[in-house]
Amino acid sequence: MGYGGYSHEAHQAITQARAGMTASQVFKQSGVHPKMNPRGVRVRECRDSAEHPESLAICFALDTSGSMGEIPDLLARRELPNFMKTLMDSGVAHPQVLFMAFVDASCDQTPLQVGQFESTAELMDKWLTLTTLAGNGGHAYSGPLRGGESYELALFFAARHTSVDGWEKRQRKGYFFMTGDETAFPAVPREAAQNVLGYDIQADIPIADVMTDVRRTWNPFFLIPDHSRRGVEAYWRGIFGDDVICMETPADTCTVSASLIALSEGLLADLGAVEGSLRASGSAPERIASTLRAIEPWYTARAKR
Repeated sequence: MGYGGYSHEAHQAITQARAGMTASQVFKQSGVHPKMNPRGVRVRECRDSAEHPESLAICFALDTSGSMGEIPDLLARRELPNFMKTLMDSGVAHPQVLFMAFVDASCDQTPLQVGQFESTAELMDKWLTLTTLAGNGGHAYSGPLRGGESYELALFFAARHTSVDGWEKRQRKGYFFMTGDETAFPAVPREAAQNVLGYDIQADIPIADVMTDVRRTWNPFFLIPDHSRRGVEAYWRGIFGDDVICMETPADTCTVSASLIALSEGLLADLGAVEGSLRASGSAPERIASTLRAIEPWYTARAKR
């Protein structure tokens, strides 16, 4: 997937048309859309094309439980065009974006949803808004598992069920952004792999092993939406290491993600360059300041590696 050109103007028109809508008016699904059901899916593909000869895979794996639904809502009604503009203004010419959504596989009808890698505004928006938010029809499945949310299933899918030309042709890793405010299950349960993905595994797979697989082909980041939810920070640092970013507001998701990609790709040299890029892209001064504060600890730790 990933064919077609991106238009920032077309994307802005889509989001601006929703200015007065509620989240339930934008996200109308009440169950997993058949095209987003991961069961039986072998891979989601991010491919090069004549239009996009050096595609860069970007995955947003979104916790959509409870208040975490604010992030997909912000993306769909305001922020996703800003992400694309900031990213492309910094020099990323051929991004392809995939959306996943996940909740708790032990008690929800929609434990994992997976779109396609896309390059156009219309198709990115299509997959994002086909997502079911947890408040729109979850919590009906009853099973033996108990814990936080099923982050490990989304990680497992990214590790085992994506095929990316950037890595396979150029050894260029993609970027994986996971949002959340709870803990994961300690392992991918054999039962959940079968029930959700239709995938037989011999035994539960510890999340640390899944994370090792993710890092082979992805640059993974965990985004905590605000400081009030920093209680999970230590837990996630035990899994993602320094690549845990504690934002000040969910509204910074796009500027933080785009800046992390630009810095990691070497397109922006330092935080000063990030500030200049965000200003040139039209970000508000308060957004620039909070974005820089969020990524500064990661930038400092990266410089010491």
